[in-house]
Amino acid sequence: MYDLLKGLRVVEGSAFVAAPTCGLYLAQFGAEVIRFDNIGGGPDFRRWPLAGNGRSLYWEGLNKAKKSVALDLSRPEGREIAQRLAAAPGDDGGLFVTNFPVDGFLSYETLRKLRDDLVCVRVLGWADGSQGMDYTINSALGLPLMTGPVGDERPVNHVLAAWDLLTGAYCAFSMVSALLARMRGQGGREVRCSLSDIGAATMANLGFTAETMLSGHQRPRMGNDVFGAFGRDFTTKDGQKLMLLAITPKQWSKALDALGIGAEAAALEAELGVSFAKDEGLRFHHRDRLYPLFERAFAAKTAAELTPAFDAGGVTWGSYQTLAAALEDPRLYKDNPLFETVAHPSGLSYPAPGAMGVIPQDARLPVRPAPRLGQHTDEVLAGVLGLSGGEIAKLHDAGVVAGPEA
Repeated sequence: MYDLLKGLRVVEGSAFVAAPTCGLYLAQFGAEVIRFDNIGGGPDFRRWPLAGNGRSLYWEGLNKAKKSVALDLSRPEGREIAQRLAAAPGDDGGLFVTNFPVDGFLSYETLRKLRDDLVCVRVLGWADGSQGMDYTINSALGLPLMTGPVGDERPVNHVLAAWDLLTGAYCAFSMVSALLARMRGQGGREVRCSLSDIGAATMANLGFTAETMLSGHQRPRMGNDVFGAFGRDFTTKDGQKLMLLAITPKQWSKALDALGIGAEAAALEAELGVSFAKDEGLRFHHRDRLYPLFERAFAAKTAAELTPAFDAGGVTWGSYQTLAAALEDPRLYKDNPLFETVAHPSGLSYPAPGAMGVIPQDARLPVRPAPRLGQHTDEVLAGVLGLSGGEIAKLHDAGVVAGPEA
């Protein structure tokens, strides 16, 4: 946690990954992020993975440091409260992130009638408003047909929801950008960020689309080979898998030195009339000739023998390990100051991360867990909307709002 955005109030009406990720990043940099949900929870409130007591670890992870308001959004009174929260007054308010549809009670045109300078960042699946989620967008982009073993015709889905996460980060950037424009007197606006556009643009930015257009075919499957450079998994004498990467000339020379195969690589260069040190593309092009040299070198030594030599020689490498093993890795989890053990609304205590960026000049503030559903209903209705205790009590009696779940 940091306090760079302290004082800002962002209201979030969302579910799943992209929009909650946007709110999470803003909250971890100090914004007050108020999430509203249906009483009893939205469609992601009980999403897997679950703790043993049935609570969603997923929901706890994506909603850290936020406040929670529970409303009956099926009723006009509940929808009106959601609208008023999104458009509540104040120079540091009027910031709304959502993945609700373009049309409807949370449309930008509806909300700007309540606040003309509202900044709204809206997550869409497809840019035309049709339904789409990370895996369906990914399948349309062609990546599952480029991923996986050579010769296998089956599509391979990626475990990581990359387009959701990229979209969430881009939405946070868009929110801060639109707020800066408003502070400069340019008024409010809606920014629509679709997974389809984020995915299509990213594929173009990385050269995938130009490559396919100009070559007439998309990139074939290559297993674990790193495209356009030299990189792959290799097996040590004791059966461990290590990842080796050599993109720069320095990385290439360091790998050859540590493995003791410089002379063999030089002989292959002389035979082919090329210089692997100067051109990473040549290493990729001739990888089938290079791989046997590396395979033999890896197979001649154990991981315990190779890894100290790699570290001493400045080789770019990594070990394949389970997540359980990664939890004991001090570079990732164990002893990483990014993480702090906190008590979560599930009743469980386990390490959770704060802001992912490190600011050496600022003290890192304590990690704040996700709220209990409806934990801040009364606080927000009174503090943001100015409702009296009596008015809030009537809303509770009518079932329009709810406090924290037990």
